[in-house]
Amino acid sequence: MDEHPAFQQRLLVMPEDGIEAVVDLIDQAREELRLKLFKLESDALQQALLRAHARGVVVRVMLNPRTSGGVRWNDQAFARLQSSGLEVSWTSDSFPVTHETSMVVDSQLALIATFDFSDQSFSETRDYAVLSASAPVVDQVRAGFDADWNHTFFEPDLGVGLVWSSFHSRRQMARLLDSAERSLWIQHPKFVDAVILDRIISARERGVKVRVLCGGKHGISDRDISDTFASLRLMERSGVKVRRQKHLQLHAKLILVDGACALVGSMSIDRSAFDLRRELGIETDVPNVVARLKDAFQHDWDLARKYRAPDPLDLSQHEKGERPAHPHFVHE
Repeated sequence: MDEHPAFQQRLLVMPEDGIEAVVDLIDQAREELRLKLFKLESDALQQALLRAHARGVVVRVMLNPRTSGGVRWNDQAFARLQSSGLEVSWTSDSFPVTHETSMVVDSQLALIATFDFSDQSFSETRDYAVLSASAPVVDQVRAGFDADWNHTFFEPDLGVGLVWSSFHSRRQMARLLDSAERSLWIQHPKFVDAVILDRIISARERGVKVRVLCGGKHGISDRDISDTFASLRLMERSGVKVRRQKHLQLHAKLILVDGACALVGSMSIDRSAFDLRRELGIETDVPNVVARLKDAFQHDWDLARKYRAPDPLDLSQHEKGERPAHPHFVHE
């Protein structure tokens, strides 16, 4: 994690900071942009990329071709960028899905985000991104991009604070959870991994105060609802306080430990995210970043209400208090 003052980080919080914050990052590029995206649907962001290309910036964009359900969200954006002369490619076929959202600006700044590049992500959902100017972080995000662009194997250095799937993220997340001594604040939509569930419950059993902000079943696929409901029920029975996000759709993936360090990234608490997909997160203990994450979580917690997940087998209770289904809000 970056503790040296020369390693500048800041946090973007959505929807408060808005799409303009990301457009500004693209507009400041003078030499190159590298983007690896699960979804690119925002016209404003596509226009920013086209402007960068027009002023001579080398723009390379990797787009995930299809969701795990087979939906091809990015075909239109791919065609538009390609026809405009940008370098665009589908993500590495070493992974059935690339869920990572990252951007490198002029080899000087890296963005690691929980949000997609769609308008909904900047107006309707709770999401975060960490911006890092740490050279080791930027270099590694760039190296990960180049490896996937060239369809070559990538072995990250786990000492720079980045959390990569599909090889290391479960163990890194478990280590962070195991380090908690006083508090764990978890803001995640899915709970579909027994190893991480065990770590959360173990933290509570050793006296850690655990808060979980979930999104109910909103946006969760049918195959993940049962595990998520069962996990939430098990956590509640162990003394974990569980609330359901109310005022915004929950898309963020955040873990805060002892109010001092955090993990933010694209990976849900989900076997597929750990074992199959390309995902990227970042650990941080930079005070201004952690303080803003704490404020955002506390704000959402205060607006939320206690949530008791229904019996996974009682389908008649699954829609109680839920938001209407949204065709473009699906947790991968």
